[in-house]
Amino acid sequence: MNTVKIVIAGPRGRMGSEAVKLIEETEGYELVAVLDHKNGGGKLSDFDGFNGVSAPVFTEISGCLQEVKPDVLIDLTTPEVGMHHTKTALEYGVRPVVGTTGFSQENLRELESICHDKGIGAIIAPNFALGAVLMMKFSQMAGKFFDDVEIIELHHDQKLDAPSGTAVKTAEMIAEVREGKKQGHPDEKETIAGARGAEFDGMHIHSVRLPGLIAHQQVMFGASGQTLTIRHDSYNRASFMSGVKLAVDTVLKIDTLVYGLENIID
Repeated sequence: MNTVKIVIAGPRGRMGSEAVKLIEETEGYELVAVLDHKNGGGKLSDFDGFNGVSAPVFTEISGCLQEVKPDVLIDLTTPEVGMHHTKTALEYGVRPVVGTTGFSQENLRELESICHDKGIGAIIAPNFALGAVLMMKFSQMAGKFFDDVEIIELHHDQKLDAPSGTAVKTAEMIAEVREGKKQGHPDEKETIAGARGAEFDGMHIHSVRLPGLIAHQQVMFGASGQTLTIRHDSYNRASFMSGVKLAVDTVLKIDTLVYGLENIID
């Protein structure tokens, strides 16, 4: 089996540190470098918590990719940095696996076009937890039968974007099968702005941000005399690593952009 050479962008974040562990513990994976805004020219082992991990640290992606020539880039940064990293990786023939949310439809179309031109794959996943992906797929199934639905997503208070990428992706998937409907009383009004949350195709999305949370979402469907609630909870970042591994293994075999792990789960 050929070794998969991997670069991680954002190794010191909560997700990034778990991804480092994943690569170190997975046979056939090799962490050949990391991208970090600190300690360029040093080694990852120079940072606390990474004893024995000798991958070199780069601060600039082009020089990193030219020197180490990886197969895969795992990006766990921010939408702006992630977009730059993803485009650069594709230009160098490196396959990106991106866990950063907040990409616009215009961003996705641009990346899809680059993938097509280069003939290589990329995967962007709003959520790497396989249970969360199944929650989205189950919610899409339910959306065929329930017109009224509200999404409540709950995350830690350091999350930058609201609503979450998972919530938006869930709403998009439901909208594909649900006949558009503006929910609630036709004359309802908010006495405090934002009380009904964000609106997507008539559905409402509510974002909760509190310390102590990690990543949680429930999708509530209502009909006469009944409700259906589909919920997923991630209690630590290790819950995302099975999806990261699936994405890395899959991106090596595809030649297009995939947005969402639900598209690669059989």
